[in-house]
Amino acid sequence: MKLSEIKNHLISLETIAFKLPNGALVPSHFHVTEVGKITKNFIDCGGKVRSEAVINFQLWEENDYDHRLHPEKLLQIIELSEKMFKFDDLEIEVEYQGKETIGKYNLDFDGTNFLLASKITACLALEDCGIPKPLIKVANAVSSCCEPSSGCC
Repeated sequence: MKLSEIKNHLISLETIAFKLPNGALVPSHFHVTEVGKITKNFIDCGGKVRSEAVINFQLWEENDYDHRLHPEKLLQIIELSEKMFKFDDLEIEVEYQGKETIGKYNLDFDGTNFLLASKITACLALEDCGIPKPLIKVANAVSSCCEPSSGCC
C-alpha cells in the first residue's frame, strides 16, 4: 500500500485496527511511534547496485490502555511527516514488536482493518548465483507477481 492509499482509507474510518498475518489484532491501545522514510542502498549477490525506499511506520504497544490512536490523528502525523521530509508516494512498511524481535510487514487493507502482510526474502540475481533453470522459472513466476508495479503488493 502506498502512502496516498492509507491517507484515503483513514479519511473514511472511525477507528484504526491492524491485523497480523495470523489473524490476531494488534491491541487497540497501540501507538504509531515513528513515521519516516527508510532508504536502503546495496549490492545484490550478482554485483548489481540497487536502491530501495519505503515509508516506515513503527507500531508500539504498552500498558497505556486508555490511549487510542484515531484516524484523524494518524492522518495529521502523516501529513506533518510529508511536509517535513518531502515524502514521495512510496510503499509503506510497518514495524511491529513480535515475541522475539521486530517484524517488518507490508501493508494492505480489507475494507475494515489494515493488514500486516508477511514479507519474504528473495535472491535478486538468480542466474548469477547459479540457481538451476527450473528453480529460476518458479522463482520468477513468484517474484513477477509481487513486483511493486504488479499491483499485488
